[in-house]
Amino acid sequence: MITRRRMAMACCSALTLALGATACGGGPVSAGGGSKEFSGQTLNVAGVWSGAEQKNFQKVLDAFSEKTGAKTQFTSTGDNVSTVVGSKIEGGNAPDVVMVPQVGVLQQFAKKGWLKPLTPATGKTVAANYAPVWKDYGSVDGKLYGLYFKAAHKSTVWYSPEALEQAGVKPPKTYEEMLEGGRAVSDSGLAAFAVAGEDGWTLTDWFENIYLSQAGPEKYDQLAKHEIPWTDPTVVKALTTLGKLFSDKKLIAGGQKGALGTDFPGSVEKVFGPDPEAGMVYEGDFVAGIAKDQFGKRIGQDATFFPFPAVAGGKTPVVSGGDAAVVLKDGKNQKAAEAFLEYLATPEAAAVWAEAGGFLSPNKKLDLAAYVDDTLRKTAQSLIDAGDSVRFDMSDQAPASFGGTKGVGEWKLLQDFLRDPSDPAATAAALEAAAAKAYKG
Repeated sequence: MITRRRMAMACCSALTLALGATACGGGPVSAGGGSKEFSGQTLNVAGVWSGAEQKNFQKVLDAFSEKTGAKTQFTSTGDNVSTVVGSKIEGGNAPDVVMVPQVGVLQQFAKKGWLKPLTPATGKTVAANYAPVWKDYGSVDGKLYGLYFKAAHKSTVWYSPEALEQAGVKPPKTYEEMLEGGRAVSDSGLAAFAVAGEDGWTLTDWFENIYLSQAGPEKYDQLAKHEIPWTDPTVVKALTTLGKLFSDKKLIAGGQKGALGTDFPGSVEKVFGPDPEAGMVYEGDFVAGIAKDQFGKRIGQDATFFPFPAVAGGKTPVVSGGDAAVVLKDGKNQKAAEAFLEYLATPEAAAVWAEAGGFLSPNKKLDLAAYVDDTLRKTAQSLIDAGDSVRFDMSDQAPASFGGTKGVGEWKLLQDFLRDPSDPAATAAALEAAAAKAYKG
């Protein structure tokens, strides 16, 4: 099965070349003293991260090495997590821990019998440190298999303060205000939005934020599980709302054709690059990494965000993504793997990456002071404050053939809708036909 390349990986691919498997040994002396329970063992961890994310995660692995004496080896899987992990299991070379970027893939792994449930100690820590929704997303058939270590806040609209100020626009509170402000930005000489239509996953994120706010969390959950069809009136209504943006050539840099030729990193460049073409770009908190690292923007000054605004009287949405750590049954170092997940559940582990930047934690016990700037603290606070109202990226919960594969399913159909948003009902019908086939499989 081809798994979805989720949003943060797109950020990384823009920053660096993907790395292969990299081995890094832990230090021989613990920073805090104590026993070296796993000296002589090598913990094998696989995940989608490469580049800057892999480098920062290695700091977490190194901290675990200092505590326990275990060496670590990280393998970057690229997009196809389940394919890579499945082949390693078949070859008798299973990793001990996998960082899984999708709820659907976690469920797939559990149903294939690949995973060990988390230890009672880890479960107790999760109960104390996380909102219950994160335990729900890590559980399959009532058993907790996944620990969400890294999260993404996917309800942030990033903008150039200079562009909005020049247009006399203030951060909006509603979707209609955002479109109205966008037209004022356009009148001032820049397009309102850079839309990354070449990457279908960004379009699913647009839809999900609108749908969560407009239809509410109960309907969102039902649609995510395909308990209601994509032809439901709430879906048509959300597509109609999204179509107000997609059909307004004045709002989108390059119009629909330009958007369909723009990938995610390119959309960030159109706002924060050397030759700006737009004032705003919608995507998750990871936009900041590209704006800062690629284009030298000062986060909070040259590049900042407002929350995705409420739609049609609904509540401000908080859509999230995340990476869950799981323990494989076929891994050779079970005890070290379980100890590693116990460590990842602590605010101590989250602080290591938070201090490096480019990271959000769903761990509510993490001191916000650990984050490197006020913008990240604000984003993290929003994620924590949302509590159980957070909803995981809907397409990441779907079978990959519908919600996570380039050129088919939801990605392609929303690209088609961007190209021609004139018939939301027909798009809803096409989405339902694709979903029905995928969920049956």
